[in-house]
This record gives sequence, C-alpha cells and structure tokens, in this order.
Amino acid sequence: MPNIALLFPGQGAQFLGMGKGLLDRNATARSLFSKASEILGYDLAKLCIEGPEPQLHLTNHSQPALFVHAMAALADFVDQHANILDSVVAVAGLSLGEYSALACSEAISFEDGVRLVQQRGSAMQDAASVVPSGMTSVLGLGQSELEAVCDLARRDGEILQIANLLCPGNIAVSGHLGSIEAIDEKAVAAGAMRTIRLSVAGAFHTDIMKPAVERLGVALESTSFKNPRFPLFSNVDAQPHTIAEEFSPLLMKQVVSPVQWESTLRNLLASGVDQFYEIGAGRVLAGTLKRVDRKAACECFGD
Repeated sequence: MPNIALLFPGQGAQFLGMGKGLLDRNATARSLFSKASEILGYDLAKLCIEGPEPQLHLTNHSQPALFVHAMAALADFVDQHANILDSVVAVAGLSLGEYSALACSEAISFEDGVRLVQQRGSAMQDAASVVPSGMTSVLGLGQSELEAVCDLARRDGEILQIANLLCPGNIAVSGHLGSIEAIDEKAVAAGAMRTIRLSVAGAFHTDIMKPAVERLGVALESTSFKNPRFPLFSNVDAQPHTIAEEFSPLLMKQVVSPVQWESTLRNLLASGVDQFYEIGAGRVLAGTLKRVDRKAACECFGD
C-alpha cells in the first residue's frame, strides 16, 4: 500500500454550487451540513449551492463553507475507499485547510471545527474591514527577488510582505492596499510574468490580522484538542506535529505568519509520501504539488 497524505484547500477555493453532488449522493454529507447549519445559525447548504455568490465569498461565510465541504468530501472519500485511512501517514491544509486537516486527524471534533472556523472567519473579516488591505499573487519571481520588490513598493509606515510561499514561481504578498497596488507595476518591471489580485477580504498572514488572533485565542481556549491520529504538517514551520498542546499556539501564529506551503509539500515528499489526495473544493493544491515535483501522484476528491 502507498504512503498517503491528505491535503485540504484554503480560502479562495469556494465556488457557487459546491457540495451539490456530495449532498445528492451521501447521507453523511447531508448530516454534516445539517449539523453545521445548526451551529452557524443559517442554512449552509443553501448558501453553498444557491448563494447569493457575494455572500459565499465573504470570509465569515467562505471559511465555514470550505471546512464543512471538506469534511463532507472526506466522508464520501472514505465511503468509496474502504480502509484507506489505514494508509494515511500525514495530513496538511493550506491556511484555513489546516482546520480540516485537524478534524480529519481527530485532533478536534467536527462541531468544534465549525465553531473555530466561524470565529476565525468572522474575526478576520472584521480585522480586514478596519484597514484597507489585500493580497496579490506574483508569478515568476523567487523569494529573495520578491522581497526586494516589496521593499521598493512598500509605502512609508505600511505593511507589505510575503504571505504565502505556495510553490516555485507562485508567491502571494499581503499588505496595505496602497502598497499592494504599487507592487503590480514594480513586480513586472523586476521580471515577474504577471500579478493576480486575490479575492480575499484583506492582508491575511500579516500583523494586520493581529486583532483576529486575540479573538481566535478565546475560541481556542475553550476547544479540546487531542493527539492526532495522523501527524499534521503545520503551515507555520512545515514540520509534523503530533502533540495536542502544540496546536492552539500554532493556529494563532498561523494567522499572522507566512504560509510555508512549498516547504510543507517538500517535507511530505521527503518523509516518504508517495500518494496524495486533495480533499475538498477545487484542484489548486494538486497544481502546487506538480510545480514542486512533476512526478508526484495526486488525485482530487470533492464534488
């Protein structure tokens, strides 16, 4: 049997209609969406399938939607692949996806996961509304080159920094809106292929999100963590973690720290993983893996 790692997508992977196939064919998926709706106080399945789309893309809605969708997809995946979890040796998730990975590994309950991502999404949405800010993906520059561009584009007193080391040639930066707008021209002048403004509420994974950390910390204090069934490779340090007490500090630090996704994938490969599955919405993570190792095997499992 192969050594399997499960990967869970982050914010930005949501789309109108997500979950329809899962809800149509899988009773466990329907139950999970129903439980989540009771906790959230609104009909999550209806929002995912019918919208309105602008509401689905709000951070306080998209984060619970992606978490629950990933858990529903995981349930369907397990139903269709008997005993496959016996071959899982690690899990990882991109930013928000780390909560799906924790729930998959049984470090947190599904219900606690819903409550946490509800609080996280709401806190991040509120923090973003205070300061005009954003995120941009820069294609075609290395980390050191992009850091130099950030230094050129950053306005006095503003934040502009690397926020997500996604894969070779694809790095996201976050910061105050003026500096984000300035980096587009300067990045292309420095040799970038292009820049892509991301549809997120604000400058995630920077100190602009510090107010969200405080609110998330309160929610984490009331959450019971267990030692995970599978090692979780953290966004913060790209290392495997297996102790319950480590997760709360890592999740708080993650909100204001760059996501070490490329290093996470490299470390998973180095640990002996030879089969990946992306569980949830979209196929972004499979694409990042191919940029790291073209021969790596990855299948996507969602709707």
